[in-house]
Amino acid sequence: MRFATIELDGVAKWGVVDGAEIALIDRWPSLMDAIAAGGLAGLTVPADARRVPLADAVWLPLIPAPNKIICVGLNYENHRKETGRAVVENPTIFTRFADSQTGHLSAIVLPPESDRLDYEGEMAVVIGRGGRRIPAAQALDHVAGYSCYNDGSIRDWQAHTIQFTPGKNWPETGAFGPWMVTPDEFGAIGPQRLQTRLNGQVMQDALLSDMIFPVDRLIEYVSTFTPLSPGDVIVSGTPGGVGNKRDPQVFMKEGDRVEIEIDGIGTLVNSIARRP
Repeated sequence: MRFATIELDGVAKWGVVDGAEIALIDRWPSLMDAIAAGGLAGLTVPADARRVPLADAVWLPLIPAPNKIICVGLNYENHRKETGRAVVENPTIFTRFADSQTGHLSAIVLPPESDRLDYEGEMAVVIGRGGRRIPAAQALDHVAGYSCYNDGSIRDWQAHTIQFTPGKNWPETGAFGPWMVTPDEFGAIGPQRLQTRLNGQVMQDALLSDMIFPVDRLIEYVSTFTPLSPGDVIVSGTPGGVGNKRDPQVFMKEGDRVEIEIDGIGTLVNSIARRP
């Protein structure tokens, strides 16, 4: 199944993507609440559910306010190489704040303090069943589903120190959506292609099997140092081809269109706008 979060009459709503519509579910107030209640398994859409055409939807971040957004850096070998970073034994981890997110078809915002807004196409992993010290062999049983993420980065601020945080948390720079696909529909992780396109030009192209640290290892590692809760998000890393490491460099500018497509999930689309 596929689940999405939208805004309707000024209120966040969620539901099941059913063909060209979203069938809204009222039993739980949010998708995160439904995940925490174990309500997605066996969920059926009520016959009288209100339906919103996808074409009319105002998309919100899939999980607008997760307790944790854990981001993984340098998790594809070609990206590690283009950055010149050393081989490491453990994942590179940083965090993103929930209020830095935006939804499908919304603008990613280029702030006035920078002209160095970069794309990072990634797969997001939404935690379904929480836990601590989750073994890799059991980790995928804790996944509610997968989505697309654009971990938009303000590169000059990211480079102020060795810590990534200042470049990764500007408002409306982390695009999340359009929907979540459950593991039974998505299938085994590996053969799916992740592609980033900027104004129609392919900038990143990789298979999920190219991850250095696969999803089960990421969940094991992260859950060792912090408990994972339902609705938490692990953004699993970006492939090579980022704009900052191209020659000449490529940064997103006002009016650009950026797309993150993952086989079996769909395409996250955003424009670029400059505003405070």
